[in-house]
Amino acid sequence: MPRQSAAVYRRRRLVVITLAVVLILAIGGGVWLAVAQPWSDQADAPVKTTTPATSPSKKSESPSASPSEDAPKVEPTPSDTPVISACTAADVTVDAVTDATNYAAGKNPQLSIRLQNTGAKDCTINVGSTTQKLTVSSGDDVWWRSTDCQKDPSDMIVTLKAGQTVNSVKPVVWDRTRSSVKTCGDKNRPHAPGGGASYHVTVSIGGFDSAQSEQILLY
Repeated sequence: MPRQSAAVYRRRRLVVITLAVVLILAIGGGVWLAVAQPWSDQADAPVKTTTPATSPSKKSESPSASPSEDAPKVEPTPSDTPVISACTAADVTVDAVTDATNYAAGKNPQLSIRLQNTGAKDCTINVGSTTQKLTVSSGDDVWWRSTDCQKDPSDMIVTLKAGQTVNSVKPVVWDRTRSSVKTCGDKNRPHAPGGGASYHVTVSIGGFDSAQSEQILLY
């Protein structure tokens, strides 16, 4: 083989040296990657992230929390607003009211209730039919009760002003028969004797009874 020139030898040595340097760098690079990525072979290991430090942000010009426009607005209640209490026996008087004193034969008595606040302050009271009771008696014999055959009683809370007097709007008619919860549908209930017989009407409303009875005479 012909002898190579010195220039060719120099080029060959340069190539060999270059390949050696590349190989060394490759090996060294692999070692750095193995050290710099400690979680690379652990699929479930957490990944750390670095968050750059931030300077405190300026306060927002708008308030952080403001009332919702849809929220109900509650108006303050004045502390001096008077509270109306329930009526007591010392506040009210109850009376029985009849449309007449003497009733001819065939004439049915119409009975009502009168209620008055005799106190100095307004008070509340239940005047519904659940609290109303009208009774007709002759001596110790109770002839009729409005509650015996009452239908669909209801409550009604009202404010009775100081000094106010009210009467039941629609009177209750007594048909002059003896009442009983068992005979509400009977058409032949016993009739109260007439001929000038005396009967007494008492009433109750809101838990308060009439102090006196109202006398009526049936003919």
